[in-house]
Amino acid sequence: MSGKNQTIISEFILLGLPIDPEQRILFYGLFLAMYVTTVLGNLVIIVLIRLDSHFHTPMYLFLSKLSFSDLCFSSVTMPKLLQNMQSQVSSIPYTSCLAQIYFFLFFGDLENFLLVAMAYDRYVAICFPLHYTTIMSPQFCLSLVALSWVLTTFHAMLHTLLTARLCFCADNLIPHFFCDMSALLKLACSDTQVNELVIFVTGRFVVVIPFILIIISYVRIISSILKVPSARGIHKAFSTCGSHLSVVSLFYGSVIGLYLCPSANNSTVKEIVMAMMYTVVTPMLNPFIYSLRNRDIKGALGRAFHKKTFPSPL
Repeated sequence: MSGKNQTIISEFILLGLPIDPEQRILFYGLFLAMYVTTVLGNLVIIVLIRLDSHFHTPMYLFLSKLSFSDLCFSSVTMPKLLQNMQSQVSSIPYTSCLAQIYFFLFFGDLENFLLVAMAYDRYVAICFPLHYTTIMSPQFCLSLVALSWVLTTFHAMLHTLLTARLCFCADNLIPHFFCDMSALLKLACSDTQVNELVIFVTGRFVVVIPFILIIISYVRIISSILKVPSARGIHKAFSTCGSHLSVVSLFYGSVIGLYLCPSANNSTVKEIVMAMMYTVVTPMLNPFIYSLRNRDIKGALGRAFHKKTFPSPL
């Protein structure tokens, strides 16, 4: 490789969203409102589960971890996006770009594994209700969470280190609103075959296997319900699983459509819109989905609001 091709890139330029300059202020306000809603909504879920003893169960343990993951996942990209929308130069240092890749993969993967744990929890609760407390013991639940953290740490670190070994030439323009790994590979002037192979293999492991496990859990749940069909059983199943299924559909729908079913006519705009779905929209909607479809959380919100508005007399 010649000397000029070994130019050291100290920063990248994020081209951001394809928005007209006159609409920038409008979209900035929209994204700021969405991010604030995401932070507040997920914080409310975390605080409610933490303070209310009724929520100290496996299902709500996983939900609190999912809310934390959503909050952090959105925070990996949104603050930088909002900052760049206000500045004239949308640059990000090389080291910050690698850090963004790491935390983006970490919290995205963590959500994958937590959704699997929540699906297994619903499977045990509906199919083995008498053994639920024995199977879903506190030690087992904490082990699932710890395993999720270990797997996500390894996966995120692997891709970050593989990206760090690449050489980048004069082109440092990233046609995205964050340091997307696939966009970075296109800018590299060194061999990326190892990176692409690892992405292909681990991507199937991190996305496809968890998705299949979730599908298997719900097939077993539906099979169990159909064995003893009753209006009460069906209602209970939908009330406990409806929220989780909605979140799974939102998250996996956009991720699988973007990364696992790519098409030759995928435009940059389409990729950015789909990335916005699972990095911005889904973390914002999750608290509302679980709040509106969960009677216990709605009750806790009502009690908290009632105490705040009408304090008990001394």
